[in-house]
Order: sequence, then structure tokens, then C-alpha cells
Amino acid sequence: MALVILLCALVAGRALWAQVDGDRGIAAVASSSDIDIGGIEVNTTGKTAEEARQKGWAQAQRAAWKKLGGSEISDSQLESMVSAIVIEKERIGPQRYIATLGVIFDRTRAGGLLGAAGRKTRSAPMLLIPVTIEGGTARVYEMVNPWQRAWAEYQTGASSIDYVRPSGANGDSLLITYGQTSRRSRTWWRNVLDQFGAADVLIPIARLERQWPGGPIKGTFTARFGPDNRFLDSFTLTAKGDDDLPRMLNQAMLRLNGIFEQALQDGKLRPDPTLNLGAPVIAPELQQLIDLGRAADAQADAARRAASAAAAQNVPAASEEQGPATAPVAVSSYVVQFASPDGGSVDATLSAVRAAAGVRGAAASSLAIGGTSVMRVSYSGTLEQLAAALRARGFTVSQGNNALAISR
Repeated sequence: MALVILLCALVAGRALWAQVDGDRGIAAVASSSDIDIGGIEVNTTGKTAEEARQKGWAQAQRAAWKKLGGSEISDSQLESMVSAIVIEKERIGPQRYIATLGVIFDRTRAGGLLGAAGRKTRSAPMLLIPVTIEGGTARVYEMVNPWQRAWAEYQTGASSIDYVRPSGANGDSLLITYGQTSRRSRTWWRNVLDQFGAADVLIPIARLERQWPGGPIKGTFTARFGPDNRFLDSFTLTAKGDDDLPRMLNQAMLRLNGIFEQALQDGKLRPDPTLNLGAPVIAPELQQLIDLGRAADAQADAARRAASAAAAQNVPAASEEQGPATAPVAVSSYVVQFASPDGGSVDATLSAVRAAAGVRGAAASSLAIGGTSVMRVSYSGTLEQLAAALRARGFTVSQGNNALAISR
């Protein structure tokens, strides 16, 4: 029997490794608070290629500063605020320079001259799930794709959105999938968001349609957010071919960031209150019932104390109908393992365990979709009594050293 269990564990381990193995992780670039202005086209000439290039860079700096709405300053002062020039595309001739450039300004130096343009209110941390739909298949981190790369290489310091961008490596490809965007379970979403320290979720979707092999590519881009997958806006762009695809995706990414920023300004991008474990939303009717129950418990507790005091003094209690006070029952915490093939099974198992007699609370402490997860159960009794209560709920229970394993 032990040999069979060992073989099953080895097979399951290899299957799980096969699901997370492979080249699918793209680490996000380190974000800074600098101001990044891209997509500036220049076309300059000079006596030499180097002179033409220097003129092009100076022209790009001036154009970027104007795009920011900066005041009139000298070229030397402007150059002192530029921390980097990003070459998006360039062609160099003997006396000519044609390029598309990006200019990064140091926010500390430029912020004072920009005024309100140099200051931005950041959003709450937002988990980013970039979805690519192509050829009838939707993917996120199952394999490296240009849409994920565009977001990973985006310098988010200039954005008012605080993006949380998973790399897609290791277990990210199992935890964050396209199917996750259609789930409505707040319990499941809270577990996912807690893994990455995020307050809510943003879902930029790129639907790519190739007109013919090697031909134009039509991209339909949609901005969605929240556990309910709410629609914000959508637009369409076209790339001439595979070589032009990165340019289209970068342009779409910047437009989607603008949509998210506008939604933040309009007050639409507020974290869903039902995702906040610290402040659960309770219906007024349910809250009234809870208050009535607490008041009844308080009255019963006062009566028990009065009866106990009267009995200690050998004086008849004021009310003979009240029974003797019961001794308090200690509440213990136990570890319970359970199979979790999908997110729905996690919610169902937690709900069933919470409904067992004597259970004061149950919360998942470790999740492994497609494997065995762990919950922590608060129970007013012994481990054997908890096992009996779970069997009464229809579970098959195996008892170990201060822990249980349950299944249906």
C-alpha cells in the first residue's frame, strides 16, 4: 500500500511540474517615479551622422517637454532634467537621422516646473491579468506572448495606476488563467489577490485576428476591471504584419492605461468592498438579526450570572426557570486537508465544514488547485469529536496526529 501511495505521489508531482515547467515568465521592469514620454518622431540632418543624431535627440527633448505642458526654459536646463533617451526605432544615414524616440524626465527635477502635471494620485494596488485571444484560444501566462511582454516592459512610474504585474513563472500560470476572470467567488478572488498583495484586478484583453498568413493583423482591445469583469471601454487597431505587431501592442497598451487612468479619475476604479476581509459588507436585515441575537445572548448571560451568585450565597434565584450555568467549552484550532480540483470545490468544502456542528470558523490557509489544500478549523471540542461532526456532514474522514484529511 505504501508503495502504491509513493508511486501516485511521484506521478502527481511530475504532472504538476509539467504544468508549470517551460519558458513562460517575463519579469516586469523595475518601475520608477520618472516621467516617460514616448512615440516622438524626429527627422533631422547634419554634417555628420553623429551631429544629425544629436540634433534629433535635442528636438525630441523639446517636443516631449512641450507635450508635458512645461514652461519655456533653456536647452541646457531642459537637458539637465532628462534622465534617459529611449530609442524605439531609428534609421541613421551619413547626414540624416530619422527615429521614433522616448524621453524620460527626472520627476524630482522636473516636478517643480510642471506643477500639477508633475504630481499624480496613485490608485490602490491592482493585479494585472493581460489576456490574449487568438485563433480561438485565450491565454495569459501559459506561454510567452507579445501582449504580456508589452505590459511587462512598460515603465509604470508615470502612470497613476499602481500595477501589480506577476511574472508568469512557477505557479502563476496555474493560479491566474483566463477562466479566473469569469469567476465571481469573492472567497476565491481574495485568496488570489492576497498572493500578490493587490486590492482589485484589471483585465486588458487583446483579441488578434490575422487577415491571412503574413498579412494585416486586426486587434480589438478591451479594458475590464473587478471580480465581476466590468466593461470600461474598447477600441480597434491594425498592424501591417508580424513585424508591426509590437508597435500596435505598445500603442494599445498606452491607450488602455489612459482608459484605466480616466476611470480612476471618474471614481469607477474603486476596489470592490466585498473583497475586503477587514470590512465585510452585511445586509441591514442580517445585521439586525445579528444584533437581536447578541442582545438575547447578553440577557441570558446576565441571568446565568445572577443565578450563580444567588446559589453561592444559598439564596434562591429570582427566576427558577433559568437552568444552571454550563461550563465554558474550550475552542481549539485543527488542521484539515481536503482535495481541491477547482475553485468551486474549495468554496463548497469550506461552506460544508462551516456548517458542521460545533465548528466556529474555517478558513483556507494553503491552496493547491488540482491537488490537496489545507484549511484551519476552529472547533469547540476534541479532534475526535470534529471528525464525527464532519462524518455527519457526509465526509470521509482520516485522522492523523492533530490533523484530519477529508474527502467526498
